[in-house]
Amino acid sequence: MRAAPVPSSPTADLIDLPFHAALARASNSLSLASMQLALLDWALHLSVSPGKQLDLCRLALTQAQQLEGYIRNCMGSGPQNVCLCVQPPAHDRRFSADEWRLWPFNVLQQSFLLTEQWWDAATRGVWGVAKHHEDVVAFAARQWLDMMSPGNQMATNPIVLRQTFEQRGTNLVRGALNALDDLERSMSGAPAAGTERFVVGRDVAITPGKVVLRNRLIELIQYAPATGKVQAEPILIVPAWIMKYYILDLSPENSLIRYLVEQGHTVFCISWKNPDEADRALDMDDYLKLGVFAALDAVNAIVPGQRVHAAGYCLGGTLLAIATAAMARDGDARLASMTLFAAQTDFCEPGELGLFIDEAQVSLLEAQMEQTGYLRASQMAGAFQMLRSYDLLWSRLVGEYLLGDRAPMNDLMAWNADATRMPARMHSQYLRHLFLNDDLSEGHYPVNGKPVVLNDIDLPIFVVGTLTDHVAPWRSVYKLHHLTEAELTFVLTSGGHNAGIVSPPANSHRRFQLQTRHTGETSAAPDDWLASAPATDGSWWPAWHAWLVAHASGSTAVNPPSMGAPGLPPLAEAPGTYVLEK
Repeated sequence: MRAAPVPSSPTADLIDLPFHAALARASNSLSLASMQLALLDWALHLSVSPGKQLDLCRLALTQAQQLEGYIRNCMGSGPQNVCLCVQPPAHDRRFSADEWRLWPFNVLQQSFLLTEQWWDAATRGVWGVAKHHEDVVAFAARQWLDMMSPGNQMATNPIVLRQTFEQRGTNLVRGALNALDDLERSMSGAPAAGTERFVVGRDVAITPGKVVLRNRLIELIQYAPATGKVQAEPILIVPAWIMKYYILDLSPENSLIRYLVEQGHTVFCISWKNPDEADRALDMDDYLKLGVFAALDAVNAIVPGQRVHAAGYCLGGTLLAIATAAMARDGDARLASMTLFAAQTDFCEPGELGLFIDEAQVSLLEAQMEQTGYLRASQMAGAFQMLRSYDLLWSRLVGEYLLGDRAPMNDLMAWNADATRMPARMHSQYLRHLFLNDDLSEGHYPVNGKPVVLNDIDLPIFVVGTLTDHVAPWRSVYKLHHLTEAELTFVLTSGGHNAGIVSPPANSHRRFQLQTRHTGETSAAPDDWLASAPATDGSWWPAWHAWLVAHASGSTAVNPPSMGAPGLPPLAEAPGTYVLEK
C-alpha cells in the first residue's frame, strides 16, 4: 500500500514561503520554474525529433531563397511593384504604413515576418510536447520577437526617422520628457498622465444615485429614476472586482447605467471595496454572501414583491452564475433573468490568460500573497499587457517616447489605470477552483458545502461575448450553451473585453450578431453560430433593453420606488466611498 505523502514541516514553510515570495518579486510575479519546464519539454523533444529539425532547416532555406528573390526583384523593379514574401496577418498593424514599403525598411519588415513565421513553426507541432508547454514556448517566442521588432527601434523605424528629420529631433526631446514624467509618476505612485481629467464623481461615475447599503465588502448604489414611470422589475448589476465598477458608468455618453435609467429601468449596482492586508481572509463565499446575496436582499427590501433581472460583468458574471445556480438548487425564485457580459463559466479553454495559470505559477502567487495579504493591481496589469503587447506596450512606447506624442486619454483609459487589489484567499480559490480545476463547469463548485450545477438554471439568459477578447475569449464564453438547457440569447459584438461592452448607441462603428437558442433546441458549434447568426450594425445595448422588456413579468409603467427603504436609509451620494479607495 502506498504511503501517504509527508507534509511539510513548519520550519520548511517558514523558510520556503518568504524565499518563494522573494523569487516572485524578483521575477515580476512570473514563475521561472514554469517557463523553464516548458522550455525544457520543448527543447528535449525537439532534440529527438530529426524529422522536425529537417523540416525547420528546409523552411529556413526556403525563406532565405524567398527573401533573396524579393531583394533582387526590388532592386530591379522597385519595392512598390514587387509582391511581398509574406503578408502580415490581417490584425497586424505594425507595418501598415506606406513607409514600410520603402527600401531598406521593406526588407527589414519582410525578414522579421519570415522570422516570426519560422519560430511559429519551430514551437508548434513538436512530437511529445505538452499542449500547455507548447503554448507557453510559442507565447514566449512571440514576446521576444515583438521586443526585437524593427518597428520598436529608432534606427529601423522609418516613421520615427522621418519625424525626427522633419522635427529636427524635437520629438525625441518630448519623448525623453514623457519618459521622465512616467518614471516620476511610477516612483511616486501617481496616476498615469491625463487621468486627472477624469475624476470619479465629477467626470465619470456621475449618474445620480444613493448608496443604500454598505458592509465590509460592498456599497450598493441605487440610481435615481430619469423617467416618470419605470419598469416594475429592477436590474441588479454585479461588476468585476478586478477593477472599479464604473466601467459601466463612465462619462455620460458612454455609461451603460445611465442608458438603462433613461430607458425607464430601476438600476442597482454593486461597488466593491478595494481590499487591503486586513481583508486577506475574504473568500469566494464572502463575495457571494456579502456581495451578491446581500445586494439582492437590499433590492428586495426596496422593490418588494418583484423579481430581479441580474447582470454580471467578467468575474462578476462568473460569480453571478454561481449564485444563480445555487439559488436554483435551493428553490430561490427571486431572479427573473440572468445576463452575463464577457464572463466565463467554463475555464477549460480560457485563452492566453491560461498561459499564466498552472500549479507552479499559482503556488508562487500564493507565497507572495501570504506576505502581502493581497495581489497587487500591477501584477495583473503586467499579464494583461503581455497578452496584447503591441497595443498596450510597444505601440505606446514608440508613440510616446520616440515620436514624442502622448496618446490622448479618454474615460475608458482612465478607468483602466484606476486599478484594484485582490484578497489573497479569494484569489487563490478563484485560480484553483475555476482555472486549474474547472470546478464550475464540472459541477463540483461548492456553495454552502454543496456543489452547484449550471444546468439547474432555468431562467432566460442573455450572454454577451466580444470578438477580440483576450481575457474571456468569446468561444469560451459561448460554452454556457452546453452547460444549461435554459433559453439563451447570445450576442457577439465587435471590440474587446472592455471596449466591446462599452458600446453606446451613438457609436456607429460597432456591429453585433444575435441569436437565441430556445429551451430544448440543440446548440450550434461556435463557428457554425458565427456563420449563421444575423448581423446588425450599431450597439447591442438597445437589443438588451428590448430583451429585458420582453422578459418582464410585471408592469412596464409603475411609479419609481423610493430611494432606500425602512432600515436601509441612503448613506451617501453616488458613487460612494469604496470606489475612491486607492
